[in-house]
Amino acid sequence: MQLVSITAENVRAVCDLSVRKDQERFVTSAAISLAEAGVYPQAWCRAIEVPSAGLVGFVMLHDTSKEPGYMMWRLLVDQRFQGRGYGRAAVRSVAEYVRGRPGALTLKVGARRGAGSPRAFYESLGFFPTGEVIGLFALERGVVIV
Repeated sequence: MQLVSITAENVRAVCDLSVRKDQERFVTSAAISLAEAGVYPQAWCRAIEVPSAGLVGFVMLHDTSKEPGYMMWRLLVDQRFQGRGYGRAAVRSVAEYVRGRPGALTLKVGARRGAGSPRAFYESLGFFPTGEVIGLFALERGVVIV
């Protein structure tokens, strides 16, 4: 698994990635995320690629130490590839990237509450609730990065 740049050659495939219907309220599409990244200079977007399977997902990071700090803004693993460990590997790769960023102390992630929320997934990776809320998202703070 590797995180790869979004290019003219793969952008349509990235935009075609989708989660299951019951997960749609928890994650914004890659297409909308890429549109938002065009107006937020702190957005760092990558496709999740597996050599044997191709593009399997998308990740978007708030890539600055300025508030709210380094935060995994979006994580989407296509419904065809869920349950294979690609999301876990992507989170670990993002954490490794953040370790090398200026002022990085922690990696945060936002998760909506409710039945089917990805909070348990994030907690299994070492994130824990902080009580902080931005919009609709309760923030979970990750393990110390440095």
